[in-house]
Amino acid sequence: MHSGIENDLIREIHLDLVQARVYLLVTCYGKMSSNTIATKLKISYDEAQKASTDLMTLGAFIDISETEFEAMHPRFTAVNMYRKMCERENIEFKRNKIVDSIGVILEKLYDDARTK
Repeated sequence: MHSGIENDLIREIHLDLVQARVYLLVTCYGKMSSNTIATKLKISYDEAQKASTDLMTLGAFIDISETEFEAMHPRFTAVNMYRKMCERENIEFKRNKIVDSIGVILEKLYDDARTK
């Protein structure tokens, strides 16, 4: 289910594969530490920490502590990450239906993970 969104994050927002997977994991399951991210995604702690801090810079995550991260609401983050990517790459920012749909699709998963 997430592979389509993962591909959209890579293609439209220019995340790398690890960033896309970390973003989806935390967005869909709630705040977690770099250790938990590394274990769940079978990546190194350093990769998990770097991807999470990169996602903070991109406007997708907030840090709860130095090693614990939470995703911001996907309706805002997908568009914010896209806007920042456009600025970085000197691309005109305009509405992107694929980016909009990422936020819409992830919104329910995001809300469900936070109202257990």
